[in-house]
Amino acid sequence: MEHIGKYTVRQRLGDGATSEVYLCHDPFNDREVAVKVVHHSSAGDAAHGRIAKRLFVSEASLAGKLDHPHIVHIYDAVETEEMSYIVMEYVTGGTLEPYCSPGRLLPVERVVEIIFKCTRALQYAGRMGITHRDIKPANLLLADETTVKISDFGAALMEAADRTQVSGIGSPAYMSPQQIKEQVLNHQTDIYSLGVVMYQLLTGQLPFSASNNFAMMYQITSVEPPPPSSCRPEIPASLDRIVRRAMEKELEVRYQTWDEFSNELADAFRSGALASPARDVPDAEKFETLRGLSLFAEFSDTDLWEVTRLSRWENCPAGVTLMREGDIGDFFCVLAAGEVKVTKRKKLLNLLTPGECFGEMAYLSRGGKERSADVTTVTEARVIRIATEALDQASESCRHRFDRAFIGILVERLTLANTRLTAV
Repeated sequence: MEHIGKYTVRQRLGDGATSEVYLCHDPFNDREVAVKVVHHSSAGDAAHGRIAKRLFVSEASLAGKLDHPHIVHIYDAVETEEMSYIVMEYVTGGTLEPYCSPGRLLPVERVVEIIFKCTRALQYAGRMGITHRDIKPANLLLADETTVKISDFGAALMEAADRTQVSGIGSPAYMSPQQIKEQVLNHQTDIYSLGVVMYQLLTGQLPFSASNNFAMMYQITSVEPPPPSSCRPEIPASLDRIVRRAMEKELEVRYQTWDEFSNELADAFRSGALASPARDVPDAEKFETLRGLSLFAEFSDTDLWEVTRLSRWENCPAGVTLMREGDIGDFFCVLAAGEVKVTKRKKLLNLLTPGECFGEMAYLSRGGKERSADVTTVTEARVIRIATEALDQASESCRHRFDRAFIGILVERLTLANTRLTAV
């Protein structure tokens, strides 16, 4: 096959129970894409064909609707007499399946960061009324070291996706007890499945092993798995507790919300239970920090992830001068932790606390501007530095959020200045 519609086929990437996937070139947008094809003529028996059709319709209905940095973008869906196909974002790093074997385990902190990002993406999908229902390593793709993207939402909107999976689509190993019992499902079934994925990425094995699907399903509903640390001693007790709660059999004991799940993952970094990656502050910790700062109160999850990518985080001791009067500004900062002072000719103008920004006129003036004061750390501080050039290249949504935040800051400062003038 040389072409699929307007897309030029580069190579075949693989196949699943109901489809084939090809790497293709999109000549109109000049980008590589992944095209998932369902051939009508080769759909197998009538029941298999109906399943394939339902999967296609479910996933195609999401084209253009899920816009999140950790969800594979669906660009287009086409149905012809010969075939149906879905055009998706091409993710270069492959699935997480290779990292589920004992010889290729990822560092524990990297696993936690990947799972954290999945929790945020699935919460976003949940707010759109979507439960994935087929979370497993084969549907989690790596774009780079810790950028994970969730794919294959074909089962998400199907009325009986759990029964379909038991009958041959996917493996029951990742199914929740509620799926196996054919109960009404909500987001907590995805929480359970992600807990299984986390267990497997940490240990290199599934929490349950069985010789057949029926034995596997019995264990999922009736047997408690050993803690991950029993397979990998360096796993801290806090992660044992997180995995156990995500995989609780009863809904009342399992995490009730994605926020609960993701907050405990982020706490594992904040508590010092995990070693921070050498490269920087972990993305999970960045995200949770940003979400707790007043400046970012109106930012969406997508905007916050963009801020984590375009910002540079620095841990500074007390007494460090971050900005000097007279320097040309090409960045601004947000204080994440600690305290800084603003002085002019050694006269104290202001003390700033976490959530406040400084140097933003470098961005608002659009052409760079001389700093009007010195900014120095009073205590140990964590500073988020954002280059004006980086923000200029950010998405329109992200820039809009910053503009609104800066306008609010300017209004507050003008109001305070007027109050002081009135009091004189």
